[in-house]
Amino acid sequence: MHESALKPNINVSVTEIVGPGYRRTVAILYQAAFTVGLLILDAVAYAIPHWRWLQLAITLPTFLLLLYYWCLPESPRWLISQGQNGRAMEIVDDIAKTNGKMLPAQFESIILEEGNEDGEKLSPSLIDLVKTPQMRKYTFILMYNWFTSAVMYQGLIMYVGVAEGNVYLDFFYSALVEFPAALILIFTIERIGRRYPWSAANFVAGIACLATAFTPDDMLWLKVTLACLGRLGITMAFEMVCFVNTELYPTFLRNLGVMVCSSLCDLGGIISPFVVYRLAEIWHELPLVVFTLVGLIAGGSVLLLPETKGRTLPESIEDVENFHQYHTSQLN
Repeated sequence: MHESALKPNINVSVTEIVGPGYRRTVAILYQAAFTVGLLILDAVAYAIPHWRWLQLAITLPTFLLLLYYWCLPESPRWLISQGQNGRAMEIVDDIAKTNGKMLPAQFESIILEEGNEDGEKLSPSLIDLVKTPQMRKYTFILMYNWFTSAVMYQGLIMYVGVAEGNVYLDFFYSALVEFPAALILIFTIERIGRRYPWSAANFVAGIACLATAFTPDDMLWLKVTLACLGRLGITMAFEMVCFVNTELYPTFLRNLGVMVCSSLCDLGGIISPFVVYRLAEIWHELPLVVFTLVGLIAGGSVLLLPETKGRTLPESIEDVENFHQYHTSQLN
């Protein structure tokens, strides 16, 4: 529960605070730190095999995150959407001073123009997520992709437990492939865009799972390679849904939208053990076939979303509904 609440908030903060020139790198590298945590978890689990002591060892350090309350600033974009332009300007000015930069003279007027002119506080609601056609499309597609990413990602990790071999080494090898996933995204999403790498990642994950399922057990090296390729694909897809979700929703609705969509990630995490352990009793490779189906559907659904590369973050639902006109006006 802690991780599911923390991760969406970090994604929103990265999107709203980090400038567009660095947003991609910061968002991907932040998620690469998750991979470092997996490697550390593998070592700690090997050293502390009893699950209760292991749970205690990995939970206690999270209390240090309470210090973030005094370290992290509030999002200036969110403050502007709430009509608190003065407080937003103070934070932006502090950021500029910390970075040794001069705040442009016209920046204050730009911020005031981006804010709500009459100072009205914009209050997000669940209805806003499905009220208009584009918002409905975004919400349902993102919810499904959060769900799929969780089912496949956690399912492939759990599948290591039902497969033969050293569970610690297999977990270690599969976690290592997440580093190339981060590098691939860093070098592709600003050149190609968001949609195609994201869609391709889902297709790769699905096809790799299907190939793994029908690879003979005596070809263990090939089976492990294909399984790692599937882990690579779903890791890229997971990182992309975290990243793009924050770019699609308007500022005042962004945090709520990400939280609602990512709640399907929790549902996927609940279902994945049943998919892996129950279906494996019927046929050992059946979970991989299920992962293939949900992954291919996810890959196709991503292509229905708009490209967010180079797009200014939307500030209102009207910006989302009139994306093409809004994007053109920003370029001009």
